[in-house]
Amino acid sequence: MSLRRTSLSVAALVATSALVAGCAASSPAADPVKTETPKGEVIFWSFLSGMADVVAAFNASQDDITVNFEEIPNGANGGYTKLSAAIESGSGPDVVGIEYDRLPGFVAAEQLAPVDDLVSEDILGEYDEQVRNLVSFGDAAYALPYDAPPMVVWYRQDVLEAAGVEVPTTWDEFEEAARAVKAVNPDAYLTSFFTNEPQLAPMSWQAGAEWFSVEDESWKVSVDDKKSQEVADYWQRLIDEDLVKAQLGFSDEWTADLNSGVVNAWVGGSWSASALKTRTEASGQAGKWIAAAPPSWDGEPTGALSGGTSFAIPENSENAAAAAVFLEWLVTSPDAIEARGAVGTAYPAYPGLSDVAASVAPVDYYANDIYEVFDEASANLGPWAWGPKYDLTATALKDSVTASPTLSEALTATQQATVDGLEKLGLDIKD
Repeated sequence: MSLRRTSLSVAALVATSALVAGCAASSPAADPVKTETPKGEVIFWSFLSGMADVVAAFNASQDDITVNFEEIPNGANGGYTKLSAAIESGSGPDVVGIEYDRLPGFVAAEQLAPVDDLVSEDILGEYDEQVRNLVSFGDAAYALPYDAPPMVVWYRQDVLEAAGVEVPTTWDEFEEAARAVKAVNPDAYLTSFFTNEPQLAPMSWQAGAEWFSVEDESWKVSVDDKKSQEVADYWQRLIDEDLVKAQLGFSDEWTADLNSGVVNAWVGGSWSASALKTRTEASGQAGKWIAAAPPSWDGEPTGALSGGTSFAIPENSENAAAAAVFLEWLVTSPDAIEARGAVGTAYPAYPGLSDVAASVAPVDYYANDIYEVFDEASANLGPWAWGPKYDLTATALKDSVTASPTLSEALTATQQATVDGLEKLGLDIKD
């Protein structure tokens, strides 16, 4: 189908049909009959580090397919704009990395090919149901999950011990720990709240909120629902009482605060391990940090993902069969994880790859088994779906957190901006 005949308002029905069914994943279709071995060249785009080495390993492993790799900017730096334009013009890749929150937009624009008939029948059925739902729309899957980074909390264990507190298991205990840290050192904080990298989406997910769903064949937007507002009010209170530090995430100030002991925890993801090591090892903090599953709100453990990437095949790929061979290898092969090396702490979405990931990750920097924590934090993922044009929401949230007097008001402003933006695109919205 030509993309020029597709409007977002019509194509979004592809995505909403999945949400009407509760984002239930499709049953993998039977393997197509393959009459010959896929061959030829495959163009692969990704913003993830280490992928050039992964491609080199694949190319060395066989003689039929040659993958040509191009590193592209991440979404914040124009990577998705470039991808959409390339697919539209017919000059796009055959395999591309797309984060889960941006995937529905590409599906709604009919820019991706269903992968059910292209990959092995059993692949999709191996994934965690909620992770699989993130790439499944209607009766088809449009990508294969690569990683599923759980939200985790990183703590300076020695700071908790000095404050006389255990690792928090509830958010009430987290607040108590923040007070205890402040009592020992009035200049210190347990953690930060990032004003430029809004953490409210995974935090709200972990609290049981659902920002996007479908009701009566219309998108329902609930960014400022009750549970999300409770999360916002919680963090606003900690900010107002000077128990956490509101600051720019990944800034020089934040890095300095981590190194000086001003900030002593980070609500991040499994991917945070590499960034934390890079920022703190010069100050001799090896062995002082631990990972922990996020505290619960009601005593029952719940989880959420903090980011995550899938890999998809554009709808106008000129060699989809060969692309699918590489795609399947990329997300399921231990060799692919090993080849990427120690460039991060990926938590692979496909089962059975965590040991390989741990073997090449900088795990020795930490005082506990971080991959065991990742397993624990991933065990109770709640339902969640991303909206049809989440970049509208992400931009509004970032702007509103900076401009609004409170986080609660920021959520309300983000809700309105999301509804207004989606309606301008021609979607039927309920809020």
